[in-house]
Amino acid sequence: MVKYYRSIEGKLCEISKPEPGSWISVIDPTETEISDLEEDMHIDRDYIRAALDEEEPSRIESDDGVTLIVVDYPVAETDNDPDRTLLYSTMPMSMIITDDNVITVSAKENTVVEEIAKGVVKGVQPHLRTRFVFNVLLRIAARYLQYLKQIDKLSNYIEGTLYKSMKNKGLIQLLGLEKSLVYFSTSLKANEAVLEKLMRGRYLKLYEEDQDLLDDVLIEVKQAIEMTNIYSNILSGTMDTFASIISNNLNIVMKRMTTFTIIIAVPTIVFSFYGMNINENSGGLPLANVWFPLVISLVLSVLVGLFINYTQKFK
Repeated sequence: MVKYYRSIEGKLCEISKPEPGSWISVIDPTETEISDLEEDMHIDRDYIRAALDEEEPSRIESDDGVTLIVVDYPVAETDNDPDRTLLYSTMPMSMIITDDNVITVSAKENTVVEEIAKGVVKGVQPHLRTRFVFNVLLRIAARYLQYLKQIDKLSNYIEGTLYKSMKNKGLIQLLGLEKSLVYFSTSLKANEAVLEKLMRGRYLKLYEEDQDLLDDVLIEVKQAIEMTNIYSNILSGTMDTFASIISNNLNIVMKRMTTFTIIIAVPTIVFSFYGMNINENSGGLPLANVWFPLVISLVLSVLVGLFINYTQKFK
């Protein structure tokens, strides 16, 4: 899908065909659309296809006056498994800057692009190509921070449920959030490297206002990296703590089951003795009637239970 936008009277409006100073939004393009863009925009086909590979690393390169910037943006994913919570990952997005236009390419529906196209982001002017790219980068950094806050709230909620019920479901959900933080950390560090290259001004000409905007983007990314590391450490410690608690609870249950097994084994031993076929003429067992084995079994069981309880207190 290819759409064209241009700033008209300070508002971003969709147009029918590309014009100088317009923004071209490309989402999951077909081979025909890729060929048309390659022919109309005079850009390398590999530049257009760069963001269509989910494993494409963040990078920046320039050739024949065309600059390619590939960065990762955060994505919230839903899962049909009820035992898992909302998952987060990252997807590559490319921005191609030509002499006349800015082209953004992504393999899936992109919330950042959608917000810009709907006018949520104010002051977006595609004809100011460098500033437009930095506005997109700033929006991506803000989205990272927003999702990190959601992850923090989700982890606190799951932690509260684990206090009430020690189940594997909560640990699996925390594991999913920790996995999401690993994705965020890797992508943010790669984005930071791209921004530092942009700071040098070798790929894009930086004006004073552009420099300030790029500084803001870099600050937001660094803050997101720091938050990711903090939340990751907290989640890791929380998971280890609850795993130890669950293991300790299991040990307590097994200890109680073992105690119960020992106690109920006492009557079995007593009745086994009195159940043996011993001739009464040879002396037999003393008081071999109904009530005595019951009484002695009960007394021995109580004594064994008290002994076990006594030894447990002094461990």
